[in-house]
Amino acid sequence: MSTAQPSVVALFVSDVHLSADIPATTHAFLQFLQGPARAAQALYLMGDMFEYWVGDDDINDHYHQSICAALLDCTNAGIRLYWMHGNRDFLVGADFADRCGLQLLPETQSLRAGDKTIVITHGDAECTGDLAYMQFRKQVRNSQWQQQFLSQPLEKRRDIAKQMRAQSQQKQSAAMVLSDVDEDAVSSLAKAHQAHILIHGHTHRPALHQYADFSRYVLPDWDCDHAASPRGGWLALLSDGGLQAYDVHGEAIQLPVNRHTA
Repeated sequence: MSTAQPSVVALFVSDVHLSADIPATTHAFLQFLQGPARAAQALYLMGDMFEYWVGDDDINDHYHQSICAALLDCTNAGIRLYWMHGNRDFLVGADFADRCGLQLLPETQSLRAGDKTIVITHGDAECTGDLAYMQFRKQVRNSQWQQQFLSQPLEKRRDIAKQMRAQSQQKQSAAMVLSDVDEDAVSSLAKAHQAHILIHGHTHRPALHQYADFSRYVLPDWDCDHAASPRGGWLALLSDGGLQAYDVHGEAIQLPVNRHTA
């Protein structure tokens, strides 16, 4: 007698960093939308899906149109799409959401899976040890700053974003690694929401962290253009309440496990 396999309730993905400069990564993501994503009831896009986003009036760019069309195809296929802002695409707005048929989420969202509470967030707000970034984040998330930025011509905004991107890459290259989340910050977030599971991206350190009171899953970034071997993937919430990680090829994998005793 065969046992039915659990179905896919939701998929979680982040840090694809889409741009026209990464055709192989873009192809992999579009294949994901046309394949594995279609088996899910819901798809959560959890920030930094674009390398940068300078405003919804840039949606008519040919590359952006192709991404929107693929997302809309998922919506039309009956998949519920949710979008959470990251540190690079925080200017995605209502026009983009309408064009793609998706729902914008706040920076922290609670979900229920059976008797468990799952909290999802991009993860950059929990990098509290990076004081320079936290100051920058406060500035660009300010509505007045955003209005002033969006009032500038589109081409100027693109140039500013490219300059900021180059500066960010130089800093990361010098430091070799992105800032990690602060343990107290993630513990406080889990406690505030009485979460059993916390899922985030941003740090590019895919792993499963086990704490006394909750588990923390870190999503991978995607790179099929420059990495020594293609990387990326997603996390699936199954109908039996389990969570399964997949690599960019759609193969089930085991995440490295870190146990925290404190």
